[in-house]
Amino acid sequence: MSHPHDGIPTPEEMQRQLQGMLRRNFSPTQFQSGTRINASGDEEPAPGFEDGWDFNRRPREVKEHLDRFVIRQDEAKKVLSVALCDHYHQVRLARAGKASPHYTKQNVILLGPTGVGKTHLIRSVADLIGVPFVKADATKFSETGYVGGDVEDLVRDLIRKADGDVARAQYGIIYIDEIDKIAALANHSGRDVSGRGVQTNLLKLMEDTEVPVRAPNDIAGQMQAMMEGMRQGKTGPTTINTRHILFVVSGAFGGLEKIVQKRLREAMIGFASPSRTLAGEQPALNEVQTRDFIEFGFEPEFIGRLPVRVICHPLTVDDLFQILRTAEGSIIRQYEQAFGAYGIEVRFQESGLRRLAELAGEENTGARGLMTVCERSFRDLKFELPSTAVKSFEVDAALVNNPAAALGRLRALHADEEQKLKARQVHEFGAQFKAEHGLDLRFTESAVESILERAAQSDRAPLTVCRELFKDFQFGLRLISRNTGQQEFVIDREAVLKPDHVLSQWVVASYRQTPAGE
Repeated sequence: MSHPHDGIPTPEEMQRQLQGMLRRNFSPTQFQSGTRINASGDEEPAPGFEDGWDFNRRPREVKEHLDRFVIRQDEAKKVLSVALCDHYHQVRLARAGKASPHYTKQNVILLGPTGVGKTHLIRSVADLIGVPFVKADATKFSETGYVGGDVEDLVRDLIRKADGDVARAQYGIIYIDEIDKIAALANHSGRDVSGRGVQTNLLKLMEDTEVPVRAPNDIAGQMQAMMEGMRQGKTGPTTINTRHILFVVSGAFGGLEKIVQKRLREAMIGFASPSRTLAGEQPALNEVQTRDFIEFGFEPEFIGRLPVRVICHPLTVDDLFQILRTAEGSIIRQYEQAFGAYGIEVRFQESGLRRLAELAGEENTGARGLMTVCERSFRDLKFELPSTAVKSFEVDAALVNNPAAALGRLRALHADEEQKLKARQVHEFGAQFKAEHGLDLRFTESAVESILERAAQSDRAPLTVCRELFKDFQFGLRLISRNTGQQEFVIDREAVLKPDHVLSQWVVASYRQTPAGE
């Protein structure tokens, strides 16, 4: 019996892979090597990267693009812009056959707490440059031979993001978050599942290496490649080179600052340097050196492949306020669209944005705290307002501090309109009933009032109450119509309070009214 960790799939896994391969292989939109099959069943060229792509950006242009999406972090954006421009200018030279034989790839390590915009920085750059982007957490990977992901899958994910275009994927960006979680523990002996082994495997990728386009244990993928080769008489690339793939890693690096401070303190004592502060006005991470990463738990070879170090600083309340007010993609745009889908205009006042920023700052999760606070503040409004007559409202500090009270004020202000709106739902039910069954229901004012009372008591929509009360009326009314020819029926308060009893009385009475001889 095969061990579940020896890389050999079980018969059940092989069957699932084969079924998946067959579905993909005969899908009308499946990409083939150099071609794809369109909806008409004809082959057409697959999206290419070799023609038409060129990189001619300057660092200032890249930073200006990042400024649109990420607030603050100016120094980080400058460093990142220079590194990315250097890298992709080298890519351009390589594609033109003028590659420098001594160029060292400028892989990047981002340091900073959660929610400061690290992922957003890299994703925004990838969109600007036009290359595929893959993000993963370092904690999902493991050393070969243990349960966990294979780091080479990151490269294969780039190919999938590039719609099967290997040429495009080999210039993509791989972003690995929580890289600090794979730092090897001090004095750790034995096989390190989440530390040195993963670092070693990632080190191979960050250098110049070939990665199989299809995983060795991907039986379905291997068979698909064989079938494509037989059908087309040729196959696409079997490997992808990582020479020009840019690697960016990031993490919060809790505890690294203490290591830096300790080194600086020892330097002060040893050399009596009064001009050097332990942290000073600048965070200690600004002084981080390779030796600090090594003491933190990284292999020298691994950290040496990450020459560009970008420090992202915690966000202040003012930063969070600016994110809400000016950043493209601000979360308030999401709420404007959400309310707008129901015809409700929401206007954010500066006092409301400031209060949201203050509450988000208390969450200590950076920009992610904005989502937490906004969802808490607008949850009941999003649930209640679409069913009311409210068509606009303002978000100020009072609303953020007490959403329930603000909702009550809005409902009281529009109470009359809301009652009219709910009454229209009752008459809408009558119109739907006529359209479906050809019978006309006329609701008296007392009937409408009774339905609205019942809806308020059960906290349901009037339309829902009508459907429940009169769910069987079409059967009895059709019988009455056949007996008497009656097409219009008046629903009064008694019919709302005792619908089954009233309908039975109407049916019995209809037999007495049946014309003689029928």
